[in-house]
Amino acid sequence: KLTAVHDHIYCCRSGSAADTQAVSDYVRRYLAEHAMDKGSLPTVKTAAGLFRKICYENKDKLMAGIICAGWDKVRGGQVYSIPLGGTSVEQDFAIGGSGSTFIYGLVDATYRKGMTKEECIAFVRSSLSHA
Repeated sequence: KLTAVHDHIYCCRSGSAADTQAVSDYVRRYLAEHAMDKGSLPTVKTAAGLFRKICYENKDKLMAGIICAGWDKVRGGQVYSIPLGGTSVEQDFAIGGSGSTFIYGLVDATYRKGMTKEECIAFVRSSLSHA
């Protein structure tokens, strides 16, 4: 369940589809308002902070795990994991959802910083095929 929340920011949703869709809808709305107020594109960190805030403040009501990732001109590419409970952790990569337990070892063994675009595509294809 991959959802765009702004031009260069996406979220991968796991848990209750209804919960994660509602949270991503709120974040999309808040980011659109934020962009209009600031007159510039929002940062990935801002988006992750909104996901964290909503998930944490509603942790007893939501079954929502979110991976928020994207690119902005301030910090470049970023990935944030917001697991159940609403913590936010910036990571080089994130894994979530029902198939994630099957690929942790594969990803730990094959991920490396500084991959080319082609290597990244092959890495993601291989990981997804094993999930």
